[in-house]
Amino acid sequence: MSLPGGAAEVLDAAVVVSVPLRVRFRGVEHREAVLLRGPCGWGEFAPFREYADDEAARWLAAAVEAGWSAWPAPVREVVPVNATVPAVPPERVPRILDRFPGCRTAKVKVAERGQTLADDLARVAAVRDHLGPDGLIRVDANGAWDLAQATDALAALAAYGLEYAEQPVAEVGDLARLRVALARAGTDVPVAADESIRRAEDPVRVAREHAADLVVVKVAPLGGVSRALDVVSECGLPAVVSSALDTSVGIAAGVALAAALPELRHACGLGTAALLAGDLVADPLLPVEGALTVDRAGQARQGVLEELVEEHRADAATTAWWHRRLERVAALLA
Repeated sequence: MSLPGGAAEVLDAAVVVSVPLRVRFRGVEHREAVLLRGPCGWGEFAPFREYADDEAARWLAAAVEAGWSAWPAPVREVVPVNATVPAVPPERVPRILDRFPGCRTAKVKVAERGQTLADDLARVAAVRDHLGPDGLIRVDANGAWDLAQATDALAALAAYGLEYAEQPVAEVGDLARLRVALARAGTDVPVAADESIRRAEDPVRVAREHAADLVVVKVAPLGGVSRALDVVSECGLPAVVSSALDTSVGIAAGVALAAALPELRHACGLGTAALLAGDLVADPLLPVEGALTVDRAGQARQGVLEELVEEHRADAATTAWWHRRLERVAALLA
């Protein structure tokens, strides 16, 4: 895939924005992104700064798909979503969950650098108190635990009834070994693979090596909606669609993917616009009654507002950095 039409014209029209977050998340306080506009709508190019250009090329392919290609036809019109709880103290949990009206599933960040398992337990306990016994809780360690730490931590966290643990360890081999260790210990916590899917040269390896019970897929890191659908099909495991901390422009692509999956058993991590203190569309993709709709996602794909772009336009230095990166990555994509 390459930039359609005149690449120079597309690059010249790219708009760089910096949207503040309500709570520091993934180590960032502003979400930086490049907006591209094509005949089918807007695309978002927003690989995190630490990602190398070759990895970022998949994010650009997804943005080009959003702007210049039709997405697969939906098989459902409504996509249930989960709340997302960053690594905050337990007293802040209720206020965060209240930003996700109707969501009965919460993903909770754990294994944050500088924090302890006691911090994780307190946060998850606060989520359980707020959701009640019928709410679903999943935890996300972003691969920060080693095998022994993950085994011990999940044994302790299992007391709060976990739906699954997302990327508890970094390596695929350790994911497989962790599943065995949890079974031997009688710890009933399914394992989901995230980074081992979206940052892998071989995303199907987790299925081949029985390293996960389900997969977490994100449109941008996998190169677009169509490619992500292929990955889910090749893995043959239940899938959860998640955001890469996108604005509503990027989340629209996630909704398109979730709506096109043949089967969707779990709430998706597409409510993360609630973590942003601003957005770029008139109707941000915030959960309503715990869900997003295909119709609203389509409106977000088309409906970036100039006044909101101006409000969140990045400064000159940030804009120049992203334009240089976009030119390099576009050359790789070509």
